[in-house]
Amino acid sequence: MKTSDTSDSFDIASLMETGRQLLALALKEGAEQAEVYGMMGRSVDVDLRRDKVELASQSFHRGLGLRAVVAGAVGFSSTSDFSLLEYVARSAVQSARARGRDESWVSLPLPERAVQPQGVFDPRIAQMQPEQCLDLAAAMLSGCLAVSGAEPVSGGVTALCGSDFVVNSLGVELTETSTLMNASLEAIARSDGVATGSEFFNSRVSPASVDEALAKVGRSAAEMACASLGGTQAESGMADVLLRPLAVAELLEYTLLPALAADNVQKGRSSLRGRLGEIIAAPHLSIVDDGLLPGGMDSSAFDGEGVPSRRTPLIEEGALKGFIYDTYTAGKESPPAKSTGNAVRSGYSDVPRVGNRNLIVGSKSTCDLLAETKGFLVSGLIGAHTANPISGDFSVEARNAFIIAPGKKAVPVRSLMLAGNAFQIIKEIDIGRDVRAVGSIVTPTVRLKMKVVGS
Repeated sequence: MKTSDTSDSFDIASLMETGRQLLALALKEGAEQAEVYGMMGRSVDVDLRRDKVELASQSFHRGLGLRAVVAGAVGFSSTSDFSLLEYVARSAVQSARARGRDESWVSLPLPERAVQPQGVFDPRIAQMQPEQCLDLAAAMLSGCLAVSGAEPVSGGVTALCGSDFVVNSLGVELTETSTLMNASLEAIARSDGVATGSEFFNSRVSPASVDEALAKVGRSAAEMACASLGGTQAESGMADVLLRPLAVAELLEYTLLPALAADNVQKGRSSLRGRLGEIIAAPHLSIVDDGLLPGGMDSSAFDGEGVPSRRTPLIEEGALKGFIYDTYTAGKESPPAKSTGNAVRSGYSDVPRVGNRNLIVGSKSTCDLLAETKGFLVSGLIGAHTANPISGDFSVEARNAFIIAPGKKAVPVRSLMLAGNAFQIIKEIDIGRDVRAVGSIVTPTVRLKMKVVGS
C-alpha cells in the first residue's frame, strides 16, 4: 500500500475541505466542471510464512484525485502531497486541453439522494490494533496445525478502515466510512505425494467469535490439503461438474462479467451486444448487481463518481435485462441512459471505470447439488484469466478436484482440465444453496456440463 502519512490525525472532514479547495482551484484554472475524489484509511496487516509471522505492519494513506472538464475533454491528476494543490489543478486542466474534445462526453453526475447500506462499518474492526491481528493470525495457524499431516505455507490477516468522498462542481457532496476484515491461509499436506489446500474469510463486520472463524479458516485449508492427497486419474469426456463458489467467481470474472459491462458492449467486445430481452441462460437463473447489498464486499451508498448505488437486474429468469454503466458510458447511449452506479476506482490516483459492485448469482429453484450429482467437484481454477471474454471460450486447470457420486466418498483427482464456453454452459446451469461472497461476487456452488480431460 502506498503510504503518504504516518498518522491518522488528518480526519475526513479536513480532507474534504482540502478537496473543496482543490475543486475551486480547478475552476479558477478554467475547468468548466470539476470533481474531486478523496480517500483516507488505516490498514493493519499480518503476513505469515509457514508457521511464523513474516511481517506485521500498520499503515495510513490519504490522497485526492481531480477530474477537470474543459470543452468536452477530461483531464486527471492526483496527489498525496497537499502542498501541491495548485499544481494538481493546473495539471488536470492542461491535460484536458491537450486531449481535445470527446464527442461522447456529456457531464459529470448531478446530485441525487443516496441511501446508506447496512452492515458496512464495524467499530471493532476500525479500532483493531496490530496485537489483535497477531492473535487472530495465531488462531488461524492453530486451526491448521490441529489437522494431522498438514502444515501452513502462507497466509495473512488484514483489518481495514477507510473513508472516502466525492465532491463536484454540480453540487455532489457525499462521504462514507467503512470497514473490512479478510484472512486467508494456504496449507500443504505430504503423504505419498504432496497436495495443497486453501481457505479464506472476508467480512465488513467482525463475527461474534472471530477467533473461532479464523481457526476454521486454518482448519479448512488443512483438511482440503489432506483430502486432496493420493489423486487418481479421471476419465475424459463430457461430465457434470460442480464448481464451488471460488471457482464460479474465478470463471465469471473473466467471461460473463466483462460481457455485461457497457463499455465492452459499446466497443463491440461483448457477445451480448444487441441481445437485450433474449433468453441467454437457464430459465431459472438470475444475476443481479447490487451496490446496496447488506454487508456486501463492495456495498456503498455511492459509486466512485458520486452516483447513488442501486440494484440492477442483469439476467432475470434467463433473459438478458441490462448492462452496468458509469456516467460516461450511460451518456454514450442513444437516447442517453442513466448510470447504474457502477463507476469503480482502485484508489484516489485512478479514474473511474465500469465495474461490478456485488454481483449476485441466484435462482428461484435451488437444490442440494452434492447429494445428487455424479461427476466432479472443483474447488478452484488455475488459468481462468486466459479465457476469451468475447467468445466465452475457456480451458482451465481444476484445483482441488474430486470424483463424486451420491452416497459415495469423494475421490481426489490428480489432474483435471476443464473446457467449454461460458455463454453455452449457463443455459444448463443448476444452482446450489451454499451461498458465499468471493470478493464482490456472491454465488453458491453451481452445476455445469462441460468437457473434462484427465491425465
